[in-house]
Amino acid sequence: MKTQPTRRHFLRGLGLAVALPAMESLLPGTAQAATASKAASKAAVTAAGDPLRSAFLYVPNGVILDKWFPKGTGKEFTLNQSMKPLEGMQSELQIVRGLAHEHGFANGDGAGDHARAHATFLTGARPKKTSGADIQLGVSIDQEIAKHVGNETRLPSLELSCTGSRKSGSCDSGYSCAYQYNLSWRNKTTPMTAEANPRLVFERLFGRGSEEERQRNFDRRIAERRSVLDFVMTETKSMSKQLGRNDVHKLDEYLTGVREIEKRIDNAERFRDLPKVEMETPAGIPKDYAEHIRLMFDLMTLAFQTDSTRVVSFMLAQDGSNQSFRDIGVSEGHHSLSHHRDDKDMVAKLAKIDHFYIEQLAYFLKKMKSLKDPSGASLLDNSMIVYGSGLSDGNRHRHDNLPVILAGKGGGQLNSGRVVEMVAAERTPMANLFVSMMHKMGIQDPDFGDSTGSLEII
Repeated sequence: MKTQPTRRHFLRGLGLAVALPAMESLLPGTAQAATASKAASKAAVTAAGDPLRSAFLYVPNGVILDKWFPKGTGKEFTLNQSMKPLEGMQSELQIVRGLAHEHGFANGDGAGDHARAHATFLTGARPKKTSGADIQLGVSIDQEIAKHVGNETRLPSLELSCTGSRKSGSCDSGYSCAYQYNLSWRNKTTPMTAEANPRLVFERLFGRGSEEERQRNFDRRIAERRSVLDFVMTETKSMSKQLGRNDVHKLDEYLTGVREIEKRIDNAERFRDLPKVEMETPAGIPKDYAEHIRLMFDLMTLAFQTDSTRVVSFMLAQDGSNQSFRDIGVSEGHHSLSHHRDDKDMVAKLAKIDHFYIEQLAYFLKKMKSLKDPSGASLLDNSMIVYGSGLSDGNRHRHDNLPVILAGKGGGQLNSGRVVEMVAAERTPMANLFVSMMHKMGIQDPDFGDSTGSLEII
């Protein structure tokens, strides 16, 4: 039976639903125009009817500011040492100076800056200092957006991590681990559990049915050493007959990308049957940190490309992380180094770590730039991607002049390719940026968190 015109298509097989990117040749011109017109009246779409996406990426422990922020302001700027991996992509970026999280500072609550940095980053709210069950914070911006646009997609939002999630215990000077290990919050008392295992994210994107059914079908694929694509081969051949030449190429390119990601996850699971005492990481999680981050970025891209969700949060590491980076010549822990007391050797190593994280961001942005929506705009053009940390200076535990990048063009609504400067002394709430992002997503709420207005200059 011929596929009915719709913006979303799936290749279905045993326990599987492989979502596809939008295919122009499956939508007659009139239907496509009608769909775009109808979509353009909704939240989270561009004027052309493409999905409008938002993502929030967190890196820990602040940065070496004088090596991170660019030299210059406005359109006239050059990337500094830490941002060199973004060379050639300046036109896609807004680097924002002068944003702050006032609730990150102690303000009478004593130590615990890492917990507060992490907790405030997407909420603009003050965490109640407790290590018990009576946690209290606030809804995060990703979940606020998901409340309004989540019904447009199969997954209202996607929460990712390279660390894992904790919801109890004491982690930082009397603050609950829930604050330090959860970036996304559904409401004041409920964090959203982030997934750190690429295999489980992959199965969530492509599996269907109950969790038990997905596990059963996964076990069968593993036992038979088969790909998810093997189970949808018949539908793939049938659909290809309906596609124009460009879409046939697009479908082949997409499915090749899916299989490549699946192989990388399979590779991380090669020793999944060894005794757990010999396993450094759970099955499905690469031992190499950079590969782990990039797999998660690739899964994010798939989720956006197939319009499975329009809202993602990704915690590359929790604040206070003592991750080491031996592959780049840094054997010491990140958190330990962050208290550098102006030691030149420690500062140089921290700058290497900052550079490493920007390399991963550049990988993601370039991939998003390479993929096209039906209108011809790239996925990155139709996105707003916030990258940053809840600390600026990790040595002094500062929560002002935060390192923040806003990447993408927001469907043509953002004035990218520049450095934006707030008045540092005013400590402009980062929540003002989130209010502006909500407005561009079609959500007209006047405030969020501790905002004092919108940051319309972006």
